[in-house]
Amino acid sequence: MARLKDLYENKIKADLGNSLGIKNSMAVPRISKITVNAGVGRAVQDSKKLDEAEAAIIAITGQKPVRTLAKKSIAGFKIREKMPLGVMVTLRGERMYEFLDVLVNAALPRVRDFRGISGEAFDGHGNYSLGIKEHTVFPQLIGKDVPAVPFQVNVQTTAKNDENAKALLTAFGFPFRSNK
Repeated sequence: MARLKDLYENKIKADLGNSLGIKNSMAVPRISKITVNAGVGRAVQDSKKLDEAEAAIIAITGQKPVRTLAKKSIAGFKIREKMPLGVMVTLRGERMYEFLDVLVNAALPRVRDFRGISGEAFDGHGNYSLGIKEHTVFPQLIGKDVPAVPFQVNVQTTAKNDENAKALLTAFGFPFRSNK
């Protein structure tokens, strides 16, 4: 069992339920899925950039991503409908908790001049988005020659509002910066 899943089931769930005043253990907020998305605009000129992004996402998440396609043609950018422009992977279950563990405890602390992540990137429905500019902070890529691919991490929770979602993510160890 993943370390963070075990932590959630045995400690976070009870503590969060008590602090939020939720009596039913099934109503306590939880993380339902994590989506990792990398848009590769340079794939229009060089299709190998898409392969490089795919290799980086596979190394980081341990799961093969799907390619995202353009929804419509844009002549100014030389984009045609259904042209592959990015890669995306949806993580659930054990892989989700493993990725979350690496993200919070290994990758984010390795970011240069790191002072915490913004506590305002919630969408109003309890979901959190985080952009990562340099993927080289992930320990899975140490020693590998993978070109820089910025990507976005979306954490979807079952929380009904942003305050409950922030309390959940804080319990998981997300290093939110203090607003001073």
